[in-house]
Amino acid sequence: MTTSQDNRPIRVLVVDDSAIVRKVLTCQLSKHPDIEVVGTAPDPYIARDKIVTMRPDVITLDVEMPKMDGITFLRKLMAYHPMPVIILSSLTPQGGQTALAALAAGAVEVMCKPGAAYSVDEVCTELADKIRAAARASVKQLNSAAVTGERLSMIETTHKVFALGASTGGVQALTAVLSVFPANVPGTLVVQHMPAQFTASFAQRLGTLCRAEVKEAADGDPVLPGRILIAPGGLHMTLRRSGAHYYVAVKDGTPVCRQKPSVEVLFESVAKYAGANAVGAILTGMGDDGAKGLLKMRQAGAHTLAQDEASCVVFGMPKEAIECGAAEKVVPLSLVAQTLIQFAQEPAKRDPSVLICRG
Repeated sequence: MTTSQDNRPIRVLVVDDSAIVRKVLTCQLSKHPDIEVVGTAPDPYIARDKIVTMRPDVITLDVEMPKMDGITFLRKLMAYHPMPVIILSSLTPQGGQTALAALAAGAVEVMCKPGAAYSVDEVCTELADKIRAAARASVKQLNSAAVTGERLSMIETTHKVFALGASTGGVQALTAVLSVFPANVPGTLVVQHMPAQFTASFAQRLGTLCRAEVKEAADGDPVLPGRILIAPGGLHMTLRRSGAHYYVAVKDGTPVCRQKPSVEVLFESVAKYAGANAVGAILTGMGDDGAKGLLKMRQAGAHTLAQDEASCVVFGMPKEAIECGAAEKVVPLSLVAQTLIQFAQEPAKRDPSVLICRG
């Protein structure tokens, strides 16, 4: 695990081919007393040397750079010197695919550079929060986490709904879980904290890895066995029910737990409309988004689980869920998919003791 030590500031190396971006990030991040920009680099070769001499805790990394692209550099870095890396990418559909490739290669987070839609202050404030989380990230643990090698066997379920939430480290964690689901997995709803447009690329990439259908959710999409719906970035996704049929509503709204989409919003709707017919899981991520919603799911009779600390990149969201009594079971990433499938085959039971838990 990479962390700052002895209460010293978190040491950050900014890698970007734009001198303006390097200057702006250095200036803005230096306003935070717990963060120190120890150096900058215009390309991966200079960055490599500065990593050795400056020993940063966290790197911010551009994708499109001269001499070597950011993804190639990231893969080499994670193979020989794993450390927390935050990707800064332009907000375009093409950039979304690139950023997802970087996340798959081991990046902890992906963010959009300042632009017309996002001010410098907004981006740098969010970046500072993500740097703090990244400094605590268990990068080696996630990269080496064992995942079941074979896909899970086919199962028979009726009117079940899976609801999963994740943030920091969630792209890799969700890929590990969803890719081993059977083709007829219960209808699955996923909230991953991710900017708009990146979620479409994420869904497309998952579609090439999963046996079930994967798509970015649209308002009114039915929730069906064999279908995985990813909440669009910048919008909330909720479960709805018409008779015996489930569908999703995708709407704008205010951020909840500072997030949009919010895991909390999804879980609360699943508790209300699916109740004991649902199974919920909260995975790696910073903050507390989803903890109270998972508790409501458990109180409504759903089976619930949280990812354990050892396999999390950031043990924030799962920790909050565990502490408030929302998680029926705590399991490593390698057992999340298997446990969800097992839960889907078991009858749900209301646990009266849960009703008096904190949260």
